[in-house]
Amino acid sequence: MRIVLAVVGRPRGDGVADAIAEYETRAARYWPLEAHEVREEPARSSSPEIVKQREGERLLAKIPAAAVLVACDERGLAWTSQQFAAWLQRQREEGRDVAFVIGGAYGLPPAVRERAAVRLAVAPWTLPHELARLVLAEQLYRAGTIVRGEPYHKA
Repeated sequence: MRIVLAVVGRPRGDGVADAIAEYETRAARYWPLEAHEVREEPARSSSPEIVKQREGERLLAKIPAAAVLVACDERGLAWTSQQFAAWLQRQREEGRDVAFVIGGAYGLPPAVRERAAVRLAVAPWTLPHELARLVLAEQLYRAGTIVRGEPYHKA
């Protein structure tokens, strides 16, 4: 099993970038992890639909064909940390790769949402992509500690 993160854009600001790097490094101790950043589409001369479509094409190009695709979407499932950890462990036991996608400023296009096996709410709010990536990376780390029975998760 490997976990692929495909995200639109790079983190802006050193603080958020450092936090993302820290939690992705921690998560990689538990799950083989690859992060792919795709270029943001300039929105000045394009409609939001075109921007989403182009960014979605770039995201999908980074996803392994057989991976279980998880679209991060505030309208998705709201799992607890324990539920998320159990789901990830089941994917590992079944030998599946898992790919998480995080859209840009306009979100994910219908083509990505339709291909997704799971739509997951990282938060009930709309978040900037760098914050969604940080929250997801922390939850991947937390899920690893839950699966191994380590004391990081205190619930």
